[in-house]
Amino acid sequence: MQKPARGKTPRRPCPKKTSNIEKDPVGVYCRIRPLGAEFEECCVEMISSSTIQLHAPDGLKANRNGEYKETQYSFKKVFGIKTTQMELFEDIAKPLIEDLIHCKNGLLFTYGVTGSGKTFTMTGSPGEGGLLPRCLDMLFNSIGPFQAKRFVIKTDDKNGVEIQNQVDALLERQKRDSQQSVPKTPSSRQKTDPEFADMISPEEACKSENVDEDCCYSVFVSYIEIYNNYIYDLLEDAPFDPIRPKPPQSKILREDQNHNMYVAGCTEVEVKSTEEAFEVFWKGQKKRRIANTQLNRESSRSHSVFIMKLAQAPLDADGDHILQDKNQVNVSQLCLVDLAGSERTSRTRAEGSRLREAGNINQSLMTLRTCIEVLRENQMCGTNKMVPYRDSKVTHLFKNYFDGEGKVRMIVCVNPKADDYEETMLVMRFAEMTQEVEVARPVDRPICGLAAGRRHRNQAFRDELSRRLEERGGPSTADDPALLNQLIDSFPALPPCELVDPADDQTLPRLIEVLERRHCIRQKMTEQLNRTSNTLKSMLQQFDSQLTAKENYLHDQRGKLGEKDKIISNQKMEIERLEKKSKMLEYKIDILQKTTNIYEEDKRSLQHELETQEQRLQRELSERRRMEQRMQGMVTDTRLKWEKECERRVNAKQLEMQNKLWVKDEKLKQLKAIVTESSSGCPTERPEKPERPSRERDRTAPQKRSASPSALPDFSQTPSCQNPASRNAVQDPYPTSSSSSSTSSSTYPSVANCISEWEQRFPVDTRQGSHPATPQYGSRTPARYQSSSSVGRRRGQRWAPDTNNPATTLVYGLDLESGTRVSVC
Repeated sequence: MQKPARGKTPRRPCPKKTSNIEKDPVGVYCRIRPLGAEFEECCVEMISSSTIQLHAPDGLKANRNGEYKETQYSFKKVFGIKTTQMELFEDIAKPLIEDLIHCKNGLLFTYGVTGSGKTFTMTGSPGEGGLLPRCLDMLFNSIGPFQAKRFVIKTDDKNGVEIQNQVDALLERQKRDSQQSVPKTPSSRQKTDPEFADMISPEEACKSENVDEDCCYSVFVSYIEIYNNYIYDLLEDAPFDPIRPKPPQSKILREDQNHNMYVAGCTEVEVKSTEEAFEVFWKGQKKRRIANTQLNRESSRSHSVFIMKLAQAPLDADGDHILQDKNQVNVSQLCLVDLAGSERTSRTRAEGSRLREAGNINQSLMTLRTCIEVLRENQMCGTNKMVPYRDSKVTHLFKNYFDGEGKVRMIVCVNPKADDYEETMLVMRFAEMTQEVEVARPVDRPICGLAAGRRHRNQAFRDELSRRLEERGGPSTADDPALLNQLIDSFPALPPCELVDPADDQTLPRLIEVLERRHCIRQKMTEQLNRTSNTLKSMLQQFDSQLTAKENYLHDQRGKLGEKDKIISNQKMEIERLEKKSKMLEYKIDILQKTTNIYEEDKRSLQHELETQEQRLQRELSERRRMEQRMQGMVTDTRLKWEKECERRVNAKQLEMQNKLWVKDEKLKQLKAIVTESSSGCPTERPEKPERPSRERDRTAPQKRSASPSALPDFSQTPSCQNPASRNAVQDPYPTSSSSSSTSSSTYPSVANCISEWEQRFPVDTRQGSHPATPQYGSRTPARYQSSSSVGRRRGQRWAPDTNNPATTLVYGLDLESGTRVSVC
């Protein structure tokens, strides 16, 4: 069993879609760039605000009959060569910014062949800002008064956010300010980059009116590029080593707890203004890979992705501070993607690294087309095919948008020159297919259950409190004359001090009494003042001691904080080391997984080959068994056949021997009759011819040609010229013949004497006839028994090559075979 590949996030079970889910098609727009030269041939014509028509250029016949084929393509809206950047932003990007403020995600990417104006559409130029700077400007114009202080809302490493209190945020801001370099003088202050100077005029600035005032906002931007199917962080501050420069480290994609894809370890910078966001963008833009090709002087060799992340944290019930609950924070993002242009190497004349870059660019764009085709097929045909998002980093990063996590907009940039006709036609077909794909409409996400208008009520309360304090007057000091007059009026009034009579003894005592009372009051006030001053001194001393203790405590806490900072820095270094080790292990795991897959493929191929060999061996064994059975049958048939043949031959040989014995007996009888006739001198009556052996066996035997019996020896020769076999022709090799011939020779005169006498008296006529040999059996009789007979002539016996053809012998007109007389001519 093949081990499942590690590193692939399991698919999220698709939620059961109800019939009331609203879907919107992917918004596809077309923008036509102006021609480079005035007299250059054009192959694109704008027919209406939503339709364009492609004309085949001269020299290119689209049909076999040689006629020009004109094709029309429809879009949501077509922007001609005179369209300004502001008009393009109003129709395409402005709704996406409003959705971003209302907690909805968005994806906007430009697509087209190389040199069709994609980067200009997205970035723009001084005086003609593109979609990206205008989106940032509208965002900050809308949320500017409601932004949270820096570091109050922070991003974590898992595509989420955290809320910090005001003290921690203040400490982090002070730490950031202390880490910065010495404040620059106005002469050395960094000037605005000329590439972004005056991109947006004040007249073109716009803002969204529907902003929730009961939230605080923070904007985080990140900038990445996908180069050769690897992700690189363009905002990462890598240490520069002029001796041994290190290549940038690639990033990996991960899935957060909400099943959204993000780039792990990507730098996210919090920005508070459009200018600051421009600076961050241009910092990454300088690191982006571009090259000079035959078709474009500054051709993008990678796909760039600029991500604007907006965090919205609701205020508390008083409308004064941010609610310290990160679960109530909503995060939305807008991705602005500048795809590298598809190109043909035959036209760009790319070689080496440029050729490899072009191959990876075309491969990633092909994967994007494949994903769109599968999505379209699943929606139109009701199938459930797997969409190959993981085949490319571009599609894998934005898979959530096509699954219904936000709006998707595509701008097809077209270069109308005739040289790009074929590539433009492919782009048009892809765009026409893309707008048939539908994406689920994102739902509104409520922020919290608190009453609306909290910020406004808090602001109104503060304004009213300030107004009332102003009405009551500001704080007074001890030197205020009114307060001094009020204090003097609290003393007893002085009596009249005029003395008219020297003997007046009432005025002075009254004056002395009043002054004494005033003195007592003053003493009491002095004592009260002394007691109050003493109390104040004791309180100040207590406060001083407390302050000293607090300072000591703060000093201790600073020491502990320094130690914590060191521990944190060490932990960060350890985390970086572990991350590098993790990346290395993941790389090794990928290599091992690929090796395992190769081994599994080899194992399966070998198993398949082994099974094939086993099947072939089983077939050979079965064939061998069938062959053995057939050969056994053939052997059995052949054995039976030869047994029958041997039986037949034995029967034939027995019959042949019987025939030979019969012939011998017949000859002896004839000789006996001749001898008897010659001795008596008168003819006697010939005895009856004995019956021949039965031929019943021949009738029952198979009708095949067999060997015939041997012929008798030739008696036409004289005894002197006969060979030993001929002289012994009358002798029978069998015992019965020997006994018979001995009996006859004892009764009658010698056969040899009779024969010699007959040869002297009568001539002997000898006829010889040759019989053809049969091809089946050879002769197995001795040479002296190779005479022809009627049976042999009838059955066609095969004669040995070294013997003469036998001839039928007639002795004085006597046929020895038939035993009858014949006339001699």
